[in-house]
Amino acid sequence: MKGSGMKVTVAMITMNEEGAIAKVIADIRRAVPEAGILIVDSSKDKTPEIAASLGVEVVRQFPPQGYGRAMDRALRSAQGDVVVTLDCDDTYPTEAIPEMLRWIEQGYDLVNASRLNRRPKAMPMANYAANLVFAGATYAVHGLKTMDVHSGMRAYRKTMLDQLQWNPDGPALPVELLILPYRKGFRVKDIGIDYRERVGQTTLNRWQSTVWTFKRILGLRGVKPDKV
Repeated sequence: MKGSGMKVTVAMITMNEEGAIAKVIADIRRAVPEAGILIVDSSKDKTPEIAASLGVEVVRQFPPQGYGRAMDRALRSAQGDVVVTLDCDDTYPTEAIPEMLRWIEQGYDLVNASRLNRRPKAMPMANYAANLVFAGATYAVHGLKTMDVHSGMRAYRKTMLDQLQWNPDGPALPVELLILPYRKGFRVKDIGIDYRERVGQTTLNRWQSTVWTFKRILGLRGVKPDKV
């Protein structure tokens, strides 16, 4: 981020995103010109070639090993002080990245960009209702006030990530990547964003994701803080 002294990497998981990736990369560079960009890619189309031609660091994970393992590799591989994640389907507003980084500068360890301060037009009602249930369960079990446990757009302090061990296997990893830091005593902040129509097709398995969401919410109940 310009003037902050922080080194930032924007990390994305990509699979067949050739219709959106050039625009998303251009949007990231307008928002945070000094940030590095990293993708962990499992595509069969031209996504990795387009990204590489635009100066992006490409880590290939093929054959695909699932979202969780791809995100794990992205977070572990990213360099710098802050790792910003977002989806590469043009749903998340890159112009919100500077605000997220300002909260990191003010001492937060994780900034979660919530899509759900109001119902996004781009989100079906069933998905919106399910996400509200997930948020309610998270508050009931962990005391964490958040509207969106599944957001793919976050800013993570890298020193925090280096202290955490999460389970990369199975769906719904973003749920664990939000609750685990909170349980460990790190400072977590929600901000609202506008969520847009996606470019390309979703690969979400709703039933499997729902099961794993509750599995992760309940499975983290015994985590104790080790940060004061």
